[in-house]
Amino acid sequence: MNLSSGAWDPYLVGALIGVLSMATFYFSNKPLGVSTAYARVAGLLGYMVSKPHTDALKFYQDKSPKVEWEVMLLLGTVLGGFIAAFSGGEFNASFIPPMWAAQFGNDFSLRLIVAFVGGIVMAFGARLAGGCTSGHGISGTLQLSVGSWIALAAFFAGGAITARVMYG
Repeated sequence: MNLSSGAWDPYLVGALIGVLSMATFYFSNKPLGVSTAYARVAGLLGYMVSKPHTDALKFYQDKSPKVEWEVMLLLGTVLGGFIAAFSGGEFNASFIPPMWAAQFGNDFSLRLIVAFVGGIVMAFGARLAGGCTSGHGISGTLQLSVGSWIALAAFFAGGAITARVMYG
């Protein structure tokens, strides 16, 4: 970790993620991934609106809405991001990133709508692919899964194309 220049050393962080992934397999026999956490949280919100309807959905018959380790991993990821940003001196509390403002302006509602739609598309893709960027990109590739390597290549291609379209 190099705190004098701000950001954490990406090689150290990558190695720590690898150690975390191996520890997760060793202690829980489960792959590292968080997309199921979003689905579980959505199910918990569904319970607040209509528990019978939520229970009737096929997905929630297989994965009941409850706080399990994936939800805790999601919370830990957010907390870890804050800790890394503070300790690296990179915390920025702005709602509009400078790169976004330079390209699209300072309209907060536009930024919120695009972020929300992007999140929905990402969650749909993760459910469709049977895993998210961490599930396929970290755990799947660690297990040498061909499908995960293909998904990882698609993540990079999709990200590069999206960045090119949005930022030129």
